[in-house]
Amino acid sequence: MKSNIHPTYYVDATVICACGNTWKTGSTRKTIHTDVCSKCHPFFTGEQRIVDTEGQVDRFYKKLEARKTYLADMEARETARTSPSRPVTELELGPRITEALAKAEITSVGQVLDKLAAGEQNLLNIDGFGRKSLADLKKALRRFGYDLPEAAEEIVV
Repeated sequence: MKSNIHPTYYVDATVICACGNTWKTGSTRKTIHTDVCSKCHPFFTGEQRIVDTEGQVDRFYKKLEARKTYLADMEARETARTSPSRPVTELELGPRITEALAKAEITSVGQVLDKLAAGEQNLLNIDGFGRKSLADLKKALRRFGYDLPEAAEEIVV
């Protein structure tokens, strides 16, 4: 064995755990500090305890909370997007269609959907509102994510 190349070996090195447990062992360091030992590790104690040395659990919970917030925001946005109280003017229809609906005092999407549920003829009876207007209205409602009533699914010629 070569001389002066090996570290000093301490036969009575002290190991100190974060839980307060200490014991003696042999090592090249005089004192050793550990985070977990056999007295406090969940595998040996049988208790469910999360050992978090680098903040990984906290980061995971922050990401989980951020995801929940994101999903809630997306759901709120989708609900607002398909709200029945939305004005008809936001459907980006032509001015002729919008004016015809306004003359008939139909200002919200909910009112349009109610008319469609009762049948297409209710909308076709409006002055200045024809088949082309009905088709454009249905396309706009589908584009904005509204579910059309079954009575309004097919245009009857």
